[in-house]
Amino acid sequence: MIHLICGSTGAGKTTYAEKLRGDLGALHLSIDDWMVTLFAPDRPPKGNWPWIEERLLRCERQILVTALQAACVGVPSILDLGLQRADQRRRVAEQATAAGIGVRLHFLDVDTSERWRRVEQRNEQQGETFRVKVTRPMFDFIETIWQPPTAEEMSALDGVRVAA
Repeated sequence: MIHLICGSTGAGKTTYAEKLRGDLGALHLSIDDWMVTLFAPDRPPKGNWPWIEERLLRCERQILVTALQAACVGVPSILDLGLQRADQRRRVAEQATAAGIGVRLHFLDVDTSERWRRVEQRNEQQGETFRVKVTRPMFDFIETIWQPPTAEEMSALDGVRVAA
């Protein structure tokens, strides 16, 4: 089984994924960890979405390969990829399904003002889930991309709505 975690910035995806990892004995694969480790030192000084998106897609592809390999030996995976858009979720789910692996979508449904409060707190405290400072312009940009799952998508992906 591959568990897809989705929610917009500040929804608590990584915290939820870590708890789920402990509950399921699953492999937690976080896009933020991969991006920070592999690409943060080379990041252009100003935000450059095409540069970031290309690297996100590379990491996503390799994370999915890793999750599929783990599933083949009986280890469930939790994909903490953000999965901001429906087409991303569909792409990942289709690849898993094509490999004969079950998929469950976990949707962290948290309102915008609460998410921004959490982001500000995380930026300030730089605790366990902190990977990169998220500015208000970054947060607002991601809000333009965010597509909450529809009822149909939740049904198709055995979805679970989490009020985190």
